[in-house]
Amino acid sequence: MTYRNHELARLTATEAAARIASGELTSELLVSALLERIAERDEALHAWAFVDPDLALEAARRCDAASSPLGPLHGVPVGVKDIIDTADMPTGMGSPIYDGHRPRNDAACVAQIRAAGAVVLGKTVTVEFAGMAAPPTCNPHDPMRTPGGSSSGSGAAVADCHVPIAFGTQTAGSVHRPAAYCGVVGFKPSFDLYNLHGVRPAAQSLDTLGTLSRSIEDAELMMAVLVGRSYEPIPASASPPRIGFCRTHLWGTAKPETARAMAAVRQRMIRAGSEVIDIDLPKAFSELTPARDIISSYERARATLWEYNTHREKLSPQLQRGIEKGLGWSFGEYRDALAAGEACRRELEKTFAAIDAIIAPVTEGEAPVGLDSTGDHAFIGFWNLLRAPSFSLPVGRGPSGMPVGLQLIGPMGGDDRLISVAKWITTRPSM
Repeated sequence: MTYRNHELARLTATEAAARIASGELTSELLVSALLERIAERDEALHAWAFVDPDLALEAARRCDAASSPLGPLHGVPVGVKDIIDTADMPTGMGSPIYDGHRPRNDAACVAQIRAAGAVVLGKTVTVEFAGMAAPPTCNPHDPMRTPGGSSSGSGAAVADCHVPIAFGTQTAGSVHRPAAYCGVVGFKPSFDLYNLHGVRPAAQSLDTLGTLSRSIEDAELMMAVLVGRSYEPIPASASPPRIGFCRTHLWGTAKPETARAMAAVRQRMIRAGSEVIDIDLPKAFSELTPARDIISSYERARATLWEYNTHREKLSPQLQRGIEKGLGWSFGEYRDALAAGEACRRELEKTFAAIDAIIAPVTEGEAPVGLDSTGDHAFIGFWNLLRAPSFSLPVGRGPSGMPVGLQLIGPMGGDDRLISVAKWITTRPSM
């Protein structure tokens, strides 16, 4: 079969894996097409921190020469956020301190995908140490707007069809915000489900490895590899799920496009037979926003203390201020913040006894104009402290034509059920 490069670039990871496995497509042909698109587009987009075409093509040819598939990702190109170690590529972490830094080994997640046959296409741009400083990356839908962060390059590269799937990490909103702003699917699994060995830590109580892709099935495929089970697609929910509709304590900051998107999805689900229940979280949940900030800055300050003490002049002003704030919290304040999170996790578990998933806002609205910020993570951050699995799903467009998303949240440990519900929702008309 003859393919045009733009057709290859639009393949999802699941589609690419199936075509390579059937012999309909070679990994080399797919990788070549993606490298061509990167060469055409990335000078303006700045989604990639490192790409070595020869290295990627060599890996693709090895896949094509193999006598049998190595695993479910055989020949599939994957982007790796540049805080994740790779033995054959630099890991710069978005900081001049680590220019040219070469780890001796792959991170666990990279080793796992390579063992499953994936081709690491390159390293995607990260905000400095996965923090809040502005990255060089633009939003592929409007170069004057942020792609979000800190997984900026992963979100932009997947949305612009440079790669079908890429790793991100989330401490506050670093998977879901780029997914929402760039119009792709962000998946953050239950806390601690994916191994973080070899991933630069930001805040150990919050950090979670995730993925950005153009389909739920791709997130599911990657999850199978990372948890070490065979890939068997999870079917969509057989019956309409019971959904909690949660505006959250931050609803007053939501922009009209978010309110409209939430209302439209609610109506579509009701018409499709789903029971949608309004949920008002207990007042204690409003305290999670400051609690998450205390935990994140306290732990991040200690994770970045060596760089702060020895290379302070090379740190952004935003990060310096964040470290100083984190060092200012007392251990008692930090412990109380952790306790607030634990108490609300117990309450959330009770809430899920009566529903299958929760729909909530993911961002205030469209990606904001300007490249000096990655946008507000408040709608995502407090859920991240609750450690539950969640999706950011693209559901429409805002007044400027930019993507608008929503968040779908499941119970801790209920990742498979959440995927089943997400598939049911996204197969409803007009989604």
